[in-house]
Amino acid sequence: MLFPEIHLVGRIASYKLLSELQITTHLNMISYHHIVMKSCSHLEQVNLGAEAKTKGCEECEKIGDTWVHLRLCLSCGHVGCCDSSKNKHGTKHFKASSHPVIKSFEPGENWKWCYVDEIMKE
Repeated sequence: MLFPEIHLVGRIASYKLLSELQITTHLNMISYHHIVMKSCSHLEQVNLGAEAKTKGCEECEKIGDTWVHLRLCLSCGHVGCCDSSKNKHGTKHFKASSHPVIKSFEPGENWKWCYVDEIMKE
């Protein structure tokens, strides 16, 4: 079975429907990736009950900077800012520590992201 592909040029959007849903939106230079995770062995290696070490981004708090959204490392409880924030401390923490899974640290959000597999679990 073939799945439809739609590609719009410019700042609007690019959609590709496959067996997994992958939506990439380019709007004002911001990209969002959403891929539904079927399975990930890294989720078995983390602490799903990890508690945050801080209320905000650890590094941004130290330097007096701001952030857009927060991410919680499920290996150690580090709180870092998202990739829409200018400092991207969540991703920098992954690159320095190799801790594979984060979850949103925003009220009302319950998704997890595996950096290694580049997939999301809701």
